[in-house]
Amino acid sequence: MTSWNSSFPQKRTVSRVLTASAGERLRTLRELFGLTQIELSRLSGVSQAWISKLENNDGDPGPGMLELIADATGTPVKFFDVSPSTVPLDSLRFRKTASASKKMTKRIHALYGESYRVTEQLVQDTYPAPPLPFATEDELDQEQIETLAMATREALRLAPDKPVPHLTRALERAGVAVAPISLTGPGGETPITSGKHFGVSYWGGPGEAALIGYFTGSGDRDRFTLAHELGHLVLHTFRPRCADPEREAHQFAGAFLLPYQRAVEEFAGRLTLTSLAHKKAAWGVSIQALIMRAAAVDAIDEPRRQSLFVQLNHRGWRKEEPVTVGHEHPLLLWKLLSQRYGDKPYRLASDELAIPPAILRSIAPTPAPTGPATGPRPGRVTQLRRQPLGQHGR
Repeated sequence: MTSWNSSFPQKRTVSRVLTASAGERLRTLRELFGLTQIELSRLSGVSQAWISKLENNDGDPGPGMLELIADATGTPVKFFDVSPSTVPLDSLRFRKTASASKKMTKRIHALYGESYRVTEQLVQDTYPAPPLPFATEDELDQEQIETLAMATREALRLAPDKPVPHLTRALERAGVAVAPISLTGPGGETPITSGKHFGVSYWGGPGEAALIGYFTGSGDRDRFTLAHELGHLVLHTFRPRCADPEREAHQFAGAFLLPYQRAVEEFAGRLTLTSLAHKKAAWGVSIQALIMRAAAVDAIDEPRRQSLFVQLNHRGWRKEEPVTVGHEHPLLLWKLLSQRYGDKPYRLASDELAIPPAILRSIAPTPAPTGPATGPRPGRVTQLRRQPLGQHGR
């Protein structure tokens, strides 16, 4: 039987593990900024040998050396004393390509762990815990995933048969924090690319904080990534060792963004790339994802699916599709920060939350001055700018 929770807990208790050693926290700091021991040594003036010894719990974490490192990286000294995140890092779920760099994955682990720790502190006692459903069976079939996707729409208070107007805001209203992932250096240097990573998420279950992190891309890719990571929260929080979590999360994302009955109606008749482009404008879902969804509800057979992808390649639409989906911008973490620390919160909040300001600024960016007008508006269908459909790949 597929299970989901129906309560809406209003208060959560943050559990903590024992404080990590100064060496473990130093290693985490290096990974946050993507620094080698030699690079950190050059930046701080602290010897690489001392850094190595401390990270191996074989050195004296005297305050003088840690203060030099803290000053050089713009990090509060409290960072080295704080309890680490309660996230079991082997439980993190990623949306990434098979060739994604292990080094980059390790860095994202560190950034996500610190982001989750901060999220727990910000939402504790101030924001409702997510009322998400959750699966418990060993195996799930497509029908069960469709059912859970519909239950998730209900939990997020979304219409059962209409496009999701603003997925980010729907998640945040339900208590699921959303954070853009931006890998910056100690001085807030220009962020580097994701290394073929798209999203990462974790939820501890009912009453616990949930955080979805994502690397920004096109508007439709971001929406699919958020839906994919939402699928991980619903499907895999209590099924961590299922056979193919990525396939299930993809199925969930399609079912969540375009529910089954509407999909059957939308895909009735012959599908063409032009008709799919118009459906992309209505639903905020990429043409490629729509093709996969059409196949999932048996609206097209395998030869037709393959034919449509061949046509996509021929037109050059696999890399750049027509129809621009507006970007969605998270607000929850920024609102919680500014309510507690004012409209210029980063310096003050970074000390209390024991996190470098550059990292805090990246996960809770200040909203653009123009506000919601720069992107999709909550409560309305995502605004889409249509490009001429015949000008790609010629």
